[in-house]
Amino acid sequence: MKININAEVVEMMIFYWSSVAEKEKVAEPYIISVAERPEMMMIYDEEFDEQGVRRVLSAISNRELLNGGSKKEKRFWNNNMWMMEDLGVMQAMIDPMKQLSLKDVTDTLATKTGLDEVNVIFVPGTTEFYKICGNNLILNFFKIAVDIFGGTGAVTFNEKPLKDAVVELIKEM
Repeated sequence: MKININAEVVEMMIFYWSSVAEKEKVAEPYIISVAERPEMMMIYDEEFDEQGVRRVLSAISNRELLNGGSKKEKRFWNNNMWMMEDLGVMQAMIDPMKQLSLKDVTDTLATKTGLDEVNVIFVPGTTEFYKICGNNLILNFFKIAVDIFGGTGAVTFNEKPLKDAVVELIKEM
């Protein structure tokens, strides 16, 4: 089994969060390019779509409040604001995501799932922890938790160590 880890949208968001935190305006075409990413399209529904992403990220970049919006758009706004409050927390979430390796469990997972290939995709989501679309496991980056106050630095996802949570979710596929 081949497991691909895709964090491209989160990488794009690092630029966005850092720029806005530094009081720089992010150009609308960049925001639209994030909203139109195929990885993001997989999490859209009737409450949250590319227009919602564009509206939220534009409002934040322009230092405007979000007028109206669905529950998911409001959560997306809150999550993005949280990333910019403390770039250290953002980095503490990004590092384990980037270092995630599942090479040592691919053989075991191949026999459990019967899949030849799995894409583990991190995106800045809204309320859900994850979504499974075919052979794509879409994980909400904002649901990565880092114990910054307890001193352990433990990284969890849905109350389990990140790697264990991802392995468990792949087994569900």
